[in-house]
Amino acid sequence: QVQLVESGGGLVQVGDSLRLSCTASGRTFNTAAMGWFRQAPGKEREFATAISGGGSTTYYADSVKGRFTISRDNAKNTVYLQMNSLKPEDTAVYYCAARDSRWPRHEPSDYAYWGQGTQVTVSS
Repeated sequence: QVQLVESGGGLVQVGDSLRLSCTASGRTFNTAAMGWFRQAPGKEREFATAISGGGSTTYYADSVKGRFTISRDNAKNTVYLQMNSLKPEDTAVYYCAARDSRWPRHEPSDYAYWGQGTQVTVSS
């Protein structure tokens, strides 16, 4: 079993930056691919970015590529999402997720463990 706890969300202005953190417990963290997904009101949960267990492979959705950066510190059992140049359309609840595999994937159904989510609101 894996427990995930996100933090770092908040209310920011257009163009600001924000860093989310997700701390995992309950299993060997460095064998799990991690992903960040987001869900805006009235919309389906969508993929934002993911990273492999060792941290060498990353994937990004086109909507965040060049602005968001995923990273992980396996010594701290933590994955980060650095978000720069934030836009109003980035407003959503952001969820951290973990796979039972070291290889990242894009679909929510590929992730077995989820955090409770953290709200990010970008105001114009």
